[in-house]
Amino acid sequence: MKKIISTDKAPAAIGPYSQAIEVNGMVYTSGVIPVVPSTGEIPEGVEAQANQAIGNLCALLKEAGTSPENVIKTTVFIKNMDDFGKINEIYSKYFVSECPTRSCVEVARLPKDVLIEIEAIAIK
Repeated sequence: MKKIISTDKAPAAIGPYSQAIEVNGMVYTSGVIPVVPSTGEIPEGVEAQANQAIGNLCALLKEAGTSPENVIKTTVFIKNMDDFGKINEIYSKYFVSECPTRSCVEVARLPKDVLIEIEAIAIK
């Protein structure tokens, strides 16, 4: 049985999809972008956007009853691979021990022209 996870502490879905779904003790998130949920604003710069996107992901994980420590896989989509080091620096503040597996992919364009999007799979 699947359970839809939704929170106003992370950006609302901007299409026909759920923020996250729990199935059999696993939580699968949609891609999370760096939109400030309370204002709809997007921070300037890759570091600020990485902090906001990962912070939004953490809020979604919390709503699902889990946490960054329980994430087993992330996929990070970035606008520019030259930002990889800066994003790693921010990422390492949220995932500090027993880090999840991860893919990082440079893409041509992301929703709302943000610089980063992140999705995760976590255990509950």
